[in-house]
Amino acid sequence: MTATQTSYLPCLKRVGGSWQLQVDGKPRLILGGELQNSSMSSARYMKTVWRDLKGMGINTVLGPVTWEDIEPEEGCFKFSELDTIIQDAQSDGLRLILLWFGSFKNGSSSYVPPWVKTNIQRFPRMQLRQRDGMLHHENVISILHDECLEADRRAFTKLMDHIKETDVSRTVIAMQVQNEVGLLGGSRDVGPVAEKVFQAGVPTELVKFLEDNWDNLPQEFTNSFPTFAAARVDTQRKGLVKSWEQHFGKSSYTDELFMAYHYACYVEKIAAAGKQAYNIPLFTNAWLPMPGTKDASGNIASGGAVPGEYPSGGPTPNLLHVWQWFTPSLDFISPDIYAGDYSQICDRYAGNGQPFFIPEQRRDEYGARRIWEAIGSHGALGAAPFGVDTLRTEDCSFRSHYELLSSISPLLLKAREESAFICGFFFDEIPLNSHDDKAHIIKLATSYELSISRSFVFGQPGPGYGLIIELDTDRFLLVGKGFKVEFKARSDTSVVSGILRFDEKEVVDQTGTLRTARHLNGDESRSGMWANMPCDESHIGESIVPIAIPARTGIAEVQVYAVEQGIPQVVTNGFAKESVA
Repeated sequence: MTATQTSYLPCLKRVGGSWQLQVDGKPRLILGGELQNSSMSSARYMKTVWRDLKGMGINTVLGPVTWEDIEPEEGCFKFSELDTIIQDAQSDGLRLILLWFGSFKNGSSSYVPPWVKTNIQRFPRMQLRQRDGMLHHENVISILHDECLEADRRAFTKLMDHIKETDVSRTVIAMQVQNEVGLLGGSRDVGPVAEKVFQAGVPTELVKFLEDNWDNLPQEFTNSFPTFAAARVDTQRKGLVKSWEQHFGKSSYTDELFMAYHYACYVEKIAAAGKQAYNIPLFTNAWLPMPGTKDASGNIASGGAVPGEYPSGGPTPNLLHVWQWFTPSLDFISPDIYAGDYSQICDRYAGNGQPFFIPEQRRDEYGARRIWEAIGSHGALGAAPFGVDTLRTEDCSFRSHYELLSSISPLLLKAREESAFICGFFFDEIPLNSHDDKAHIIKLATSYELSISRSFVFGQPGPGYGLIIELDTDRFLLVGKGFKVEFKARSDTSVVSGILRFDEKEVVDQTGTLRTARHLNGDESRSGMWANMPCDESHIGESIVPIAIPARTGIAEVQVYAVEQGIPQVVTNGFAKESVA
């Protein structure tokens, strides 16, 4: 029986206002972990880490499948190592997202097979001009020649065909096509062929896309091309066949747009062939720029302020719209978030109508706290810290976060289906002698304004994280640690708002069924002022009163109430109702 003969294939489904990944016909939250680059080259090595990964709370492992490993000789494909890896992952109850390291990985072509690396005539490289004016071949395949594209497309199609025929358990649930594409060291390829294409007319399809969508493109993007903006309103200049610089002006951003268009077309042809072979979710990822940084320090994974310091032509935030338009076979495009404004990056990649997923991010506690915002406020399919297989299980910062998220994931996914109000957030440590620049987060639910801040302590406030789900207009599920919530009715005629009931909850089964562990009041809620979700360790400072209640389950349900001016209320069975007296 082949994978396509089974009832369900992994797919993406639009539900409510968000996307869900469906696995075995059921929604799945990806609690991911990405392996080091070389780990999946050896099934024997992977046998030593599968159980550790599962012990970290991971349910989905991201790992590379490389072109050089599966096609060491042209036309000779070897899948035995991959087959064993898939079988072993399935045996340990884990799913896989495979990362195709084909023509490109981190701005270079280090994973192409030897028969590609050694034949520069058949598989030309990009070229950059050195300080002495001489052209230099780079370790990156040219995107303006078809030979390597066709070879990569054949290999990727063969891989997808093989997975379709052999992965009956559907252990592989998605595929990343290439890895952090773009050119490092310069803003564009300046070899003879590239120069000829650059001086020729800009493709009509790109010009039309920009003209039709200009007003909806990021301002940072449109501000980079004043020449094009002026030409849009100049009827005498419109419609003329012009070179890239005549259209967009002379700048590194024109170079970057040139590279982005051609990279996107290259990746699309490979993705389209793979999707035709086996229709599971496909995506690619982005190395993100970071203003104020340079790669001169030897950094090879993130950052860079201008094209070439970061991979020029990759699907960065400013070029995301262009990439999405010219890669229709990709289901989404993902950011690798190691630095920068996490919230802003989530906004950009989740706010463009596509599914949102973070395939790489920091693996420390700083990174773990942030996934609560991605999942809670931005509807992320999930996230994956990088390099998890070189951590000890007990040292994995994500372990406790994943265990808590896993326990309530049925409730979270159901709330998404119902388009319920959900928000996620985090608070970092406050440096000594520093001001808390994130004192309150204000969120608007259906009937209440939620003011979210750090959990109450007499001493030094700690970090925090969590999400809130609106169960009903007056009931909320709180999940996480290190925060408190104050509720205020949004009605202009409300005179009193407060907490009616505050219960600590615990999950009793895999469906997310909750039962009450404790009824909380008094010091635990400041006598009804707020719902406090404490840290694992609460500090009392110099206070002589030991109000330092540590976290337990990290789950609570709150029922709130509001009294409208002139409308007396009574409480029946724990629910506020208008009095009929």
